[in-house]
Amino acid sequence: MSKAFPKETDSDDEELTLPPLPAGGKNYITPKGYARLKAELLDLIDNERPKVVDIVHWAASNGDRSENGDYIYGKKRLREIDRRIRFLTKRLEIAEITDPSVHHGGDQVFFGATVLYLVDGKTEQRVTIMGIDEADTSAGEVSWVSPAARTLLKARVGDEVNLVTPSGVQVVEVLEVSYPAPSATPQT
Repeated sequence: MSKAFPKETDSDDEELTLPPLPAGGKNYITPKGYARLKAELLDLIDNERPKVVDIVHWAASNGDRSENGDYIYGKKRLREIDRRIRFLTKRLEIAEITDPSVHHGGDQVFFGATVLYLVDGKTEQRVTIMGIDEADTSAGEVSWVSPAARTLLKARVGDEVNLVTPSGVQVVEVLEVSYPAPSATPQT
């Protein structure tokens, strides 16, 4: 057995790692996010694709296709549309619709929560934990598989958790947890 690279262990040096990803590879999404993706898919199928098909058909009827910009770019746009349709179809098939309003009034962080937290006792940040396909970081939304969300999940108001970042470990204190109010009409 080679001793060229012996394993160095130090019992005092405990390595902090991210919580493990949940098993099963679920694609959690809110009802609004699901509706938004479905609307995009239907718009591509019913409106966008037929318009581009008409343009390509018209351009093809003009003759020489090798130098026909409408034909070349139309075919390229059709491939992009078809790729997006396949992607959305697959994502919607595996989507697990989860309504965050069922936790309304709770103080524990679950999918769909809006969390106000204090980083290293200095700065406050607010994030909403959303699905992979609907999270918008510019709107303060993070994917439920992001390091921040995975660290915050299951924490309660007043809990302190360690967030592992590229710049080091940050102590995060959960200050507030909120969920959207249940809607009066049932979701489909």
